[in-house]
Amino acid sequence: MKMMPAACVNDVQPVNDRLYRRISPPILLIAFLIPPLLSGLAVFCVGPQRTLTVHSAGTRYAPARLSLVRTVIGAPPKYNPKITNVQIVDVDLDGRNDVVACDAQQSSVVWCRQTVRGEWVEQTLATDLPAPAHATVVDFDGDGDMDVIVSIMGTYWPSDELSGRVVWLEQTPQGFAQHVLLDNVRRVVDTQAGDLDGDGDLDLVVAVFGYLHGQILWLENSGDHEYVEHELLASAGTIHVPLADYDGDNDLDIAAVCSQDEEQIWGFENVGGGEFQPRLLHQSSNYDLGSAGLVPTDLDQDGDMDLIWPVGDNLEDRYTYPQPYHGCFWLENRGDWKFNVERIGQLGGTYAAACGDLNGDGAQDVVLVSMANEFRKQGTASIVWLENDGHQRFRAWQIDDQPTHLITVACGDLDGDGRPDIVAGGMHVIPPFDRLGRITAWLNKQERVQ
Repeated sequence: MKMMPAACVNDVQPVNDRLYRRISPPILLIAFLIPPLLSGLAVFCVGPQRTLTVHSAGTRYAPARLSLVRTVIGAPPKYNPKITNVQIVDVDLDGRNDVVACDAQQSSVVWCRQTVRGEWVEQTLATDLPAPAHATVVDFDGDGDMDVIVSIMGTYWPSDELSGRVVWLEQTPQGFAQHVLLDNVRRVVDTQAGDLDGDGDLDLVVAVFGYLHGQILWLENSGDHEYVEHELLASAGTIHVPLADYDGDNDLDIAAVCSQDEEQIWGFENVGGGEFQPRLLHQSSNYDLGSAGLVPTDLDQDGDMDLIWPVGDNLEDRYTYPQPYHGCFWLENRGDWKFNVERIGQLGGTYAAACGDLNGDGAQDVVLVSMANEFRKQGTASIVWLENDGHQRFRAWQIDDQPTHLITVACGDLDGDGRPDIVAGGMHVIPPFDRLGRITAWLNKQERVQ
């Protein structure tokens, strides 16, 4: 792993103490993205002043030894784009991967479809979805086509209002029909679908971020679009709830990352009969760490599911300087719900991670994007490749310094050449505004390692 602390210039700046509660999720922390411009919003902050060491030079690395071609997907940037989530998936099942994105600026979910290889047509799947945070693409009703489950916050601002919703966009011959599956809850930021009780239909797990109050729910599918709510955890700040068989017993378990006061990773073991055993897998003593998500992957390819944990959300602070503890952790699955936590990369303001074998050497690499690096300085990294040497030792390389303010990333084959490409979305709500990006792809032309 390549680090560069020697290249950073340290100085000390007074900043507001961490908020009593994290105001908004990393997906849409707009409430405290604006305080650098509008200091009056500091009235939301609680607590004494403190001093943080900041790296005002930002994070940068040597150029990646990959052949990556940057290209714009869908409509070009207009005003200051606010893309909160991107997914690479074949929506129309035509053999060509597409891009589905949540556009908070337009309160919509959009589908960037490949009509032929390399030609993109953007269409809007649904509007009137205030502050959409995440889109999960799945054949939800089992009719052979792909639907979209949308997690909706309802408001950007810190709030415990019951503005959250889960909406199913059902694919029909006439387009995508909207069905509300859950409402009258606090702000929802992630929803995942899977058969949790083994009865053959798809249930849902919902991350209700909220504000001072939140929860993790699983919704038991009782048929006819009716659901029974079960609360797994009463806690604000849950960001992601990825489903996988984490203990190898052939059923779906739940993992979750909570980023409110504590920085916690939870597991919920599926013990059958619709019952789950909660397990606290890890908790950081650094309350400023800034959890930004959770990605399931078998990083070491030993047959069990690990977790990738990006950290770097400090947007609740008045000044969003990159910090030396920002970056990425690997939670290695050791069995019996034991996870070894290891830092594998550093990037100021890390906000999302994705995995894929970018150089074709058979090892899973990691891609990180930054929302709050020191972008006033040209050359500061916005997207980084953590190259895996095959033994889970990682070296960081810089993919690009633009667009800046990236908040979401996905890996998948866009051009049909068998190589994983990269797609990222930009959330431009803090300056500078000179390198805008809405939906950007880096097409991978790298020759495979022999």
